Amino acid sequence: MSAHCCEHETPKPAQIANLTRYRRVLWIALAVNAAMFAVELSAGFTSGSLSLIADAIDFAGDALNYGVSLAVLASALAWRARAAMLKAVSMMGFGVFVLGQAIWSIWNGGTPDAPTMGVVALMALAANLGVAWMLYTFREGDANMRSVWLCSRNDAIGNVAVFLAALGVFGTGKAWPDLIVASLMALLALHAGWQVLRQARGELGTTDASDHGHDHHGHAH
Repeated sequence: MSAHCCEHETPKPAQIANLTRYRRVLWIALAVNAAMFAVELSAGFTSGSLSLIADAIDFAGDALNYGVSLAVLASALAWRARAAMLKAVSMMGFGVFVLGQAIWSIWNGGTPDAPTMGVVALMALAANLGVAWMLYTFREGDANMRSVWLCSRNDAIGNVAVFLAALGVFGTGKAWPDLIVASLMALLALHAGWQVLRQARGELGTTDASDHGHDHHGHAH
């Protein structure tokens, strides 16, 4: 296992091993994330928790990610790289939105309901760990597959953070643990989005170079 984790040779992006299985896993991930988005969004508004809403938006973004990944699986690498860039921008947009909300809530927000936060965070964690476990095999590869893996890993980290925020709100009776976690999740999304964006841009550069060198499909750009 450790030897596999430390491999620096990523497989050729054009050769996705076991495409059928990968596609099936993406469909399951899409369904799980869409369901958790609905659960967390309603729980977030009901409990007044910004970190739950942040997590819900994250689930929505991931459901969209899996949809885009499925749509471009059969596409050329250049299109997969462009799709990864689109996802990276959406992750970063989500980060900016949540940071704005957190700043607003410092002056205008109430104290969220800690028990609801805790229960929903644990549900979300179970969902994300399941998805991350399924996607673990595919964590290397092109930027699109890497973004899918990064999303699942970051989500699991986020769920643990929301649960800790629930404990913090419960212990202090104040909203600040919720706001801190929501802000940290926003920064995580910005960081992950930037990573994926850089890798996707690199891939676009290499495909452009190879297209100029020898165009396999016989069409001009």
